[in-house]
Amino acid sequence: MAVQVLTAKEAAKLVPDGCNFATDGYVGAGFAEEIAQEIERRFLETGHPRDLTLLFCAGEGDYKKRGLNHFAHETMIRRAIGGYWGLAPNLGTLAVENKILAYNFPQGVLSHIFRDCAAGKPGTITHVGLNTYVDPRLQGGKINDVTKEDLVRLMEIDGREYLFYQRIPIDFAILKGTFADERGNISIEHRGTKMDMLVIAEACKNCGGKVIVQVERLVKAGTLDPKKVEIPGMLVDAVVLVEDMKNHMMSFATQYNPGFSGECTISDDSFVPMEMGVKKIIARRAAFELKENSIINLGIGTPEFVSSIAMEEGIRDHFILTVDDGIVGGSPQSDADFGLSLNPECIMPHSSLFDFYHGRGLDQAFSGLAQVDAHGNVNVSKFGPKVPGCGGFIDLTQNARQLFFLGTFTAGGLEAEVSGGELHIRKDGRFCKFRNTIEQISFSSEYALKHDLPVLFITERAVLQLTHEGLLLTEIAPGVDLERDILAHMKCRPLVSGNLKRMDARIFREEKMGLGK
Repeated sequence: MAVQVLTAKEAAKLVPDGCNFATDGYVGAGFAEEIAQEIERRFLETGHPRDLTLLFCAGEGDYKKRGLNHFAHETMIRRAIGGYWGLAPNLGTLAVENKILAYNFPQGVLSHIFRDCAAGKPGTITHVGLNTYVDPRLQGGKINDVTKEDLVRLMEIDGREYLFYQRIPIDFAILKGTFADERGNISIEHRGTKMDMLVIAEACKNCGGKVIVQVERLVKAGTLDPKKVEIPGMLVDAVVLVEDMKNHMMSFATQYNPGFSGECTISDDSFVPMEMGVKKIIARRAAFELKENSIINLGIGTPEFVSSIAMEEGIRDHFILTVDDGIVGGSPQSDADFGLSLNPECIMPHSSLFDFYHGRGLDQAFSGLAQVDAHGNVNVSKFGPKVPGCGGFIDLTQNARQLFFLGTFTAGGLEAEVSGGELHIRKDGRFCKFRNTIEQISFSSEYALKHDLPVLFITERAVLQLTHEGLLLTEIAPGVDLERDILAHMKCRPLVSGNLKRMDARIFREEKMGLGK
């Protein structure tokens, strides 16, 4: 049977009021931008669709107008359930101001919720989220005061605690592919990530919903390579042929690069080492922890730069980098290309890689650092009026065999320089990261200690270790004064090692550190 072909404007008219509406993508990759634009345009002109429940995993957006930012309108959205909110700040503002019902669940768990919904299961059972703000004994994943319904329950199986995440049906989904054939089969030759497009389509179809897919071209039936078809036509209600290829980019930074999709191998001659600064210092110190043949995930923000240090030091091939949207190997990209990898070795579904992560297959995770309390609990998901959300942070930090938190010691105006192999703090940031209390628990030190997870906190001026007695200061940077530059800027006083060391002097010199020798 021939698939229905629509314009984006026609597709936007099909979204019913009050439906559970799912999107797919990662930062700027894999998002159906042209359809989203028309849905927003229709709403601004007519006030419809309205009262939607928005479902998303990785929070597609560019901090401004694209991606989920098209849906950041008070009466358009009644409820939002998502993993990473940071790239759609206006949506987060609606949540903080109590204008919508809002939940923040772990990204990998949401991916499994989609998958389990497709399988007709009543919900998702997992240990991920225990002892964090997602745990119903704390906030249950609720972002604000007007959100009352409990979507997460605590349960016990064979004497062990688990969380049960309630099934969330999908009524309408907008997805993105490369080509569609006349029967609606969707291929992904020009995509650098698969994400959840298949499980979302399956879930939506099994819930009786509509699946609309934005593509570049329509081709004859039987001409697509079946190994490149990610969504079979039996799951697709209609396709939208994109009119402006600017709305069908590989990411919000790159129109098309065959090296991201694995269509060919591209020499990475464009690599330029980072300039010396606090982020490079942190990434360099973290690089000392890289283990031969380990499987690694680098989180968003400062952890992204560990890959750059590995390239500069010539040790990039000594371990396996993974990107949590489903990419294994290659050179993970940063900024608006984050979520893509140059010359990947494997691109698997998002939910499949999180199966591996949740089963503790990840050797090392390098994650961000926003707020830390006296016990070593970490908050990255909500502070003040900002709701970046947890993304895959909880999935990773509860399951990696070794964990590193990376970030500057203070935030908001930090000025530092490196000279003579020493670090000099010229002006500290306005915000203290090491505090007596934090607003949310995104990482539970209690959970980590109970499961014997080794944890280090790496900043530009200090390295701290999580212990049963609290935070233990083990290293400080050359040129830094313990009292003036460290303890004076910590509201929670750490233990200080009796064998306090200086961070390796090579970190603070311009030349390579020689990690490959």
